[in-house]
Amino acid sequence: MTKLSYRNIFEALTDDPAESADLQFRADLMLALRDLFESRNWTQADIGMALGVPQPRVSELMRGKISTVSADKLIGYLAKLGLRLRPTFRARRGNGLPIKCAVEVLTHAA
Repeated sequence: MTKLSYRNIFEALTDDPAESADLQFRADLMLALRDLFESRNWTQADIGMALGVPQPRVSELMRGKISTVSADKLIGYLAKLGLRLRPTFRARRGNGLPIKCAVEVLTHAA
């Protein structure tokens, strides 16, 4: 019997590495947004007002319904909150090129 091994659940859901990466990215963004909202003690009404979305969409976001929202939309939500994702690349000897993504607070609209 062959034992299957996956780095994340999304690899088990699809054979397409690009789709798996997209699902993981969206899940990570949704978790980050949810953590931000919880740290601010925002209600769903507060979240809806800040993002300009109706309550059912907020509920989907808070429950992690990744199939209902695109990565572009999630990045847009970050922008509405004054945040921005900024990928950085740092060369490392022998181990390839690690990629990190930082979240920056915007001080003015771009």
